Amino acid sequence: MEHRFTNDAKIFKALCDEKRLMILELLQSGEKCACVLIDKMDMGQSGLSYHMKILCESGIVTSRQEGKWTHYSLSKSGSEYALKRLRCLTTPRAEDAFE
Repeated sequence: MEHRFTNDAKIFKALCDEKRLMILELLQSGEKCACVLIDKMDMGQSGLSYHMKILCESGIVTSRQEGKWTHYSLSKSGSEYALKRLRCLTTPRAEDAFE
């Protein structure tokens, strides 16, 4: 059970930062090269790497290498899992309502 909450914490950590939310919005229109994200976010390579590591560890974003650049995209399965966990954690259970 603790393992599930460890994964949940990674998901919610990914979503609790303004810059990471901006990155997710940029990725909604499709895969982006790190060079594009660096330019659009007006941040350095190390700053972007920090945020992308957290997003990738959450499972919401996937990455692939092409030459020296990394390309990022939203993970359909990771996004669906994050939404499922949010719903699960925030939906009251009928059996707990009478306690």
